[in-house]
Amino acid sequence: MLNNVIIVRDAREDDLPAILDIYNDVIMNTTAVYSEKPHTLQMRQDWYNDRINSNFPVFVADADGVVAGFSSFGHFRVWPCYRYTVEVSVYVDTSYRGRGISKLLLQELIDRAMAMGMHAVIAGISADNDISIKLHSSFGFQEVAHFKEVGYKFGRWLDLKFFELMLSSTTKTS
Repeated sequence: MLNNVIIVRDAREDDLPAILDIYNDVIMNTTAVYSEKPHTLQMRQDWYNDRINSNFPVFVADADGVVAGFSSFGHFRVWPCYRYTVEVSVYVDTSYRGRGISKLLLQELIDRAMAMGMHAVIAGISADNDISIKLHSSFGFQEVAHFKEVGYKFGRWLDLKFFELMLSSTTKTS
């Protein structure tokens, strides 16, 4: 693993073009995002502002000044009683895959969720994404749902799996 070269840090607004490039590549070439049209820089700016204004993290994996990947979490559902549950996203640039960057990014998300007092972390993963399933499973996420043919992309139906990581068994009082 390249821990000594890759640093995970909070994203900045000037990282958004690189984040956009990574995200659009994922949209256009994988089933990791159930979207078919590339996003605009304004869409990524709005997403970033929403995350920051909601006190949710956006991290980048910085490889000597190059954004090699990014991660974040946000609301699992927007209703108040879901406030202790978040949904994670991790994406790595194609030229940096296979170097352990997704592990660094996911660990940072889990650490932040714990620090924020979250109770559960959810990952929605396309059933054909074996790499992401193995990644999340290696951190203790367990499959809790399998939705058949809920997405349609690249001329075929896609199944979606939900994985969950329980962070605590503490009962919240607020």
